[in-house]
Amino acid sequence: MALFRHPLGGTAALEPLEPWQAGEFAAYVARVRPHLAPWLPWAHAVTDTASARQWLERYADEQAHGRGRVCGIRVDGQLEGGALFRVFDTQSGVCELGAWISPAAEGTGLVTRACAHLVDWAVRERGIVRVEWRVTPANARSVAVAKRLGMRHEGTLRQVFPMDGARQDLEVWALLTDDWAGDGTDGGR
Repeated sequence: MALFRHPLGGTAALEPLEPWQAGEFAAYVARVRPHLAPWLPWAHAVTDTASARQWLERYADEQAHGRGRVCGIRVDGQLEGGALFRVFDTQSGVCELGAWISPAAEGTGLVTRACAHLVDWAVRERGIVRVEWRVTPANARSVAVAKRLGMRHEGTLRQVFPMDGARQDLEVWALLTDDWAGDGTDGGR
């Protein structure tokens, strides 16, 4: 039984992903690395239980200080994806949300539902005014999630970070509290 769990429909749920689950997280990343690696730098860094624990501990520390959070998306109890607040700054009222999913769970709406729940929580419970989503322009599925959440494309940061020997651009998508009605789908619209 999960202590904290938000149902996403059917047998799917959003649950905290914590350091004690490092072995499971490492196995998940190994299983889906080819799918995640083109988009997520941490998919290259999480290579075993120790590195998975270190990555999860970073978010546990951030959560303890109210600055971040990572959750897993589970289907039938199996880890199939996740969502996180990479940045969470209540003083400025700004956070950055991100997500990932395994190929087997793609196209099911789980990422959109999980992220809508997290946006709603950030806006209603924590007073966040601006939710950002940063994505490489080639990641069409991630761009589609930003659109379904009701975010607007605000611009592109050019050559922000290196990955696989090339500098990557990042599109910035965002929604403001006034954009969010909060029924959990399509930006609450």
